[in-house]
Amino acid sequence: MVEYFRNLPCYRLSLACGDSVLIALQGAQVLSWVSQGRERLFLSPNNKFDGHTPIRGGVPICFPQFNQRGPLPRHGFARTMDWEAHDRVESPDIAFQDFSCATQAHTLAHWEFHFEAQYRVEIEPGQLNLTLRVTNNDSNTLQFTGALHTYLAVDDIALTELLGLDGLPEWDAVEDVHHVASSSLHFDGEFDRVYHAGDNPLLLQDGSSLLQIEQSPSWAHTVVWNPGAEKSVELPDLPDDGFARMLCVEAAQVFETVHLAPQEEWQGWQRLRVVG
Repeated sequence: MVEYFRNLPCYRLSLACGDSVLIALQGAQVLSWVSQGRERLFLSPNNKFDGHTPIRGGVPICFPQFNQRGPLPRHGFARTMDWEAHDRVESPDIAFQDFSCATQAHTLAHWEFHFEAQYRVEIEPGQLNLTLRVTNNDSNTLQFTGALHTYLAVDDIALTELLGLDGLPEWDAVEDVHHVASSSLHFDGEFDRVYHAGDNPLLLQDGSSLLQIEQSPSWAHTVVWNPGAEKSVELPDLPDDGFARMLCVEAAQVFETVHLAPQEEWQGWQRLRVVG
């Protein structure tokens, strides 16, 4: 059943334990995930929520381009499209909702390929599963980059710690330098880094809360981003202190494009689980 949040048509999934997730038809974007009585995602109150402007927060789907690394609008067009809602299953302990979008005249104006994207949002007690599928319906090989641009809510970014990237190649986009990741990441000022995705789950320690973050091997990279105090002031859709209450940990494809032959399908997922 459709409900409205800030005038946006949305779908909500709920479990018997009280966990819930809210998904907007714009971009099939997850706006809220409440688990164990706490909101786990950050959503900026400064968004326009006008149905076509990108929404800062929740989990935007960046497709078919990551950031400005190509000729398309920043982060592609999927996050501003109206997606269609499809199958829905709700039971006391598991629930999911499927969405899809496909080639339209305005997508062809930016990107010449025919495609279909399918997205499943699924919750279990203490867990959010997000799965994106892309099918090439074109006669030519399709290429894309992208991300699940997840904004995680934190009580205080200065007291937040991210574990699990130790020893992985790291590109610091702020300083444009390459390093090897340390065992523990802390955040003081603007932070924008791309990591080669590892095999182990990440752990986000936020005060007394511990969140486990996993992604499928089909995403080659993990992006960690926080704008810091100075850049937060420059972003009109983010409160001046918004940086202090969020950290993006993204399952992403940044440097190398995914190549799909005609009728081939690609699938990538991210899983968030409350573990403490």
